[in-house]
Amino acid sequence: MAVLRPLDKLPGLNSAALLLVGSDEELQQKLAEAILQEKRDFKISIHIATSLPLPSERDHLRPRIDLIVFVIDIKSKCSLKNVEASLAYVDATFFLGKVCFLVTGVGRVNCCSIETNAICKLGEAYCSPMLFCELELEGVRVSTAQRLLRMLQICAGLVPGFSALSFSLLMRNSADD
Repeated sequence: MAVLRPLDKLPGLNSAALLLVGSDEELQQKLAEAILQEKRDFKISIHIATSLPLPSERDHLRPRIDLIVFVIDIKSKCSLKNVEASLAYVDATFFLGKVCFLVTGVGRVNCCSIETNAICKLGEAYCSPMLFCELELEGVRVSTAQRLLRMLQICAGLVPGFSALSFSLLMRNSADD
């Protein structure tokens, strides 16, 4: 039950690894499939977990993780609590541009169990960008996959002259406007 650290393992050549953490594995699987269907010029591995810490026996098989996406279902308080509990197993240096919160279910405001204010405070507390979407809609899922793929590419260092931290700061500044 070790804490995830961004530089524990060496990066692979022209490859990136994404970790999706959230309660709804079915939606995460659909998102992972949408990401894998996108055109790209690098190798990608996607790992899905319901919570952290990851099982220790998989430590030697797991590649370096370049981006962690915490998936929060706005219709489930359990989803938010699960993500909050998982955050304790992430090293603080991951929050320098290699973590993102993905809030799903925002299309159905009448079914919300969590206030968006509480979720926004979570993003502010961890200095991480927030993406709001409706993963159950295919078109939105595809555009979210494209956005996450670009973020992953930056976090893996595959975009020359652009770091994960500078991208994270840019996203935070554009959200403040």
